[in-house]
Amino acid sequence: MSNPLADMEKPDVIFCIGTNMTECHPVAATRIKRALAKGAKLMVADPRHIGLADLAHLYLPIRVGSDAALLLGMAHVIAREGLTDQQFIAERTTESGAFLEHVEQFPPEWAESITGVPAQDIETAALWYGGAERGAIYYTLGVTEHICGVDNVQSLCNLALMTGNIGREGTGINPMRGQNNIQGAGDSGALPNNYPGFQPVTDPENQAKFKKLWGREVDLEKGITKVTALQLAGDRIRAMLIDGENTLVSDPDRHHCEHALRSLDHLVVIDLFLTETARLADVVLPATAWGETDGVCTNTERRVQRLRAAVPPPGQAKPDWWIVCQIAKRLDLKGFDFPSAKEVFNELCSVSPIYAGLDWDRIEHGQYQWPVPDKDHPGTPVLHKGQFRNGRGIFSIINYRDPAETVSEDYPVWLTTGRRLASYHTRTQTGRSQGIDYLLPEELLEVHPDDVQAWDLEDGGWARMTSSRGCVLVKVQATRRSPRGTVFASFSFANVPVNILTGSGYDPVTHTAELKVCPVRLEPAEEPAASGGS
Repeated sequence: MSNPLADMEKPDVIFCIGTNMTECHPVAATRIKRALAKGAKLMVADPRHIGLADLAHLYLPIRVGSDAALLLGMAHVIAREGLTDQQFIAERTTESGAFLEHVEQFPPEWAESITGVPAQDIETAALWYGGAERGAIYYTLGVTEHICGVDNVQSLCNLALMTGNIGREGTGINPMRGQNNIQGAGDSGALPNNYPGFQPVTDPENQAKFKKLWGREVDLEKGITKVTALQLAGDRIRAMLIDGENTLVSDPDRHHCEHALRSLDHLVVIDLFLTETARLADVVLPATAWGETDGVCTNTERRVQRLRAAVPPPGQAKPDWWIVCQIAKRLDLKGFDFPSAKEVFNELCSVSPIYAGLDWDRIEHGQYQWPVPDKDHPGTPVLHKGQFRNGRGIFSIINYRDPAETVSEDYPVWLTTGRRLASYHTRTQTGRSQGIDYLLPEELLEVHPDDVQAWDLEDGGWARMTSSRGCVLVKVQATRRSPRGTVFASFSFANVPVNILTGSGYDPVTHTAELKVCPVRLEPAEEPAASGGS
């Protein structure tokens, strides 16, 4: 996030797109509610009439996969109506001329023809955001889990650059991270293109720095993504270590994923429980849970926080860092003699410019948000104040493109997937709680009541949902949260493996899967003896 969570209470206009915040980030969403109580306007763009839409002053029910078209239409109106911040553009951006000329060809009427959102509502959204003293954008996986996820994010950045809504309190581009330490994982170098601290692996100076630290040669090229790793499994990749991820349930195209994992000579899984993925492993190493672990977590607002073990770990469970170090030692790798998490974190601070001013003791109270470049620095709650780290903000020339697969005669229904309030991800933890199981005991396919009738389905009955990759049996729930022609399900339940169906494509830059768009067909089905996929 470019701005802290506290800033969620400060905008005049809040634009939430592709984020089911009240279900997926319910604590943070309370700040949105406070902002609304203070008089802020809320705009929500989402294919489903989610809970956040109930709070919105303007709801934009976009067709799945059409985010870029909506954002191009908004940019057109902002430019046409003279709502651009000319001083900000002149002083802090580049490529504005080409961009402003480019968006002239995308009026709201054009955007309506793709998104299904009335042109007048697109106009209103643009006027509200463009006219705001403080306009803030919040988004999550509904924006990024597309083949054009990078385009979507760059389109949001274009809106912020046009209007100067960046680098100030109550503004910004704010991606809400989907899991508790996703930000910290990226900070630590768990990316194929960066060393710790987002230092590019293609920079010879960075290569030399880490060659010295690690005492071994390192490649001057980007690593492979998980998508590529699964494609190469059983061929160039013969062994794999999966740490804290239930890949078999969470990844798209489950048949392909399972085939890839079974093709390995050796699979090791580090996890808290024997997940569906762990059941395929040759070796399972038990890890400690958050309440059993001393460590560090960096959250969605870049706040670096200490974790403190509250109880001893059960049985043979060990912290992930300790397990990885033990594996490294047995591979005769040097530099893994860390006595505790403190030394691991302090090494990270010594090699990462954004953590350079921090250490284990300084983060005791969790008051610092990176970058913290030196010991006297107070931290950086708001990014991009006064200047951008890399000089100027660059406008991106974006065009709309269809999803990898679109509805057809064989697959006439849009399926979009996501999460639910009562369950978390693949239910590795929440699925073991009787209280949560009471709130959400099974997966339900959300279908508009008119479609339930038109497709000869029954509310509470069963349907066979089929894509070009397979089919699943799922119980139907008639609800107006889903628009006509679009259905929704989560991927949380292993006995309704919805990700058998998904996986039509990936963003070419990030290799993020298009989990939010999948053409399917629906047919009535008999109740299964034991529900599952085929």
